[in-house]
Amino acid sequence: MLSINSSYDSKTSYNSKSRRQNNNDPSSRKDLWERLFYQGYKADVCINTNSGVVYAHSNIIAMASPVLRGMLKQARRHGRWRTISIIGVPHDAVQVFIRYLYTYSYEKEDMDEFVLHLLVLSHVYMVPHLKCECEQKLELGLLTMDNLVDVFQLALLCDAPRLSLICHRKILKNFKVVSKSEGWKSMKLSHPFLEKEIIESMINEENIKKERMRKMNERKVYLQLYEAMEALVHICKDGCRTIGPYDKDLRANQPCKYSACNGLELLVRHFAACKLRVPGGCVHCKRMWQLFELHSRLCVIPNDCKVPLCRNFKERISKQSKKDEIRWKILVENILRTKGINIASCFLRQ
Repeated sequence: MLSINSSYDSKTSYNSKSRRQNNNDPSSRKDLWERLFYQGYKADVCINTNSGVVYAHSNIIAMASPVLRGMLKQARRHGRWRTISIIGVPHDAVQVFIRYLYTYSYEKEDMDEFVLHLLVLSHVYMVPHLKCECEQKLELGLLTMDNLVDVFQLALLCDAPRLSLICHRKILKNFKVVSKSEGWKSMKLSHPFLEKEIIESMINEENIKKERMRKMNERKVYLQLYEAMEALVHICKDGCRTIGPYDKDLRANQPCKYSACNGLELLVRHFAACKLRVPGGCVHCKRMWQLFELHSRLCVIPNDCKVPLCRNFKERISKQSKKDEIRWKILVENILRTKGINIASCFLRQ
């Protein structure tokens, strides 16, 4: 008798455990809600669409959508039935939408076909989960050159800022193609102010790119000038390969860590031999004079600097016009700011 009871208890325990496992199976619960939707067992709501009727259960759709809950409260009763309308979108899109309220799922083919309608429905009827799904699907692959403008307009209407920003960037990036699409032509007629805003933003984008490029080029020039100053001090103080102070032992094949040295060596040799090296007499010599003056502006060594004419240029600074003084001061500040320093290391006493 004891063994029979034990067997019975074991079997009962197994069956209850099996039932719990089945009840916890997500696919089983989804199938149950799906059958309830499609079979319409004890449905009490008629949803009129553009070309048909979708049956639903008021408790379920009211819990899933606060907007539908308000519509159901105001709907007139006909026996146990309450009737509401969802029009302006295809009947099949409404069916996919209501099915989602039951199962929180959709078929891939349905999403691909009705994603724009589902985005609108989820926004209007306040179903945030579905709205996020639609936005993600569009961002990750359902955006095309043909629907880009339409999605951009819907994103603005449906308060989807991330999606509208992505569309806006894609429109600017592919403007020549997008401007020939039917969506663009329709937008020009229905929302001309949007066309104007996009064109203005495209112009601003181009101006920003040009400004960014200008600053990059300026930064490149300032870095080159800084490197030239380092190389000039290196040549005049330590010597490099074939040029330098008389008291230095120069080697033509010795390596040099200053990339500007090679070009500067040629410029110094030209300056030393040129018969027109007076300021303004030769383009190359004029550049050398400017480098000498720039060096004097950066140099903090008072009297014993090894670079030629450094002291002479420092004495001339007080005699220059205020305009020239400001111009040189700005140049020096920009060079040091580009390097992120206050004083160039090559001008400090070693």
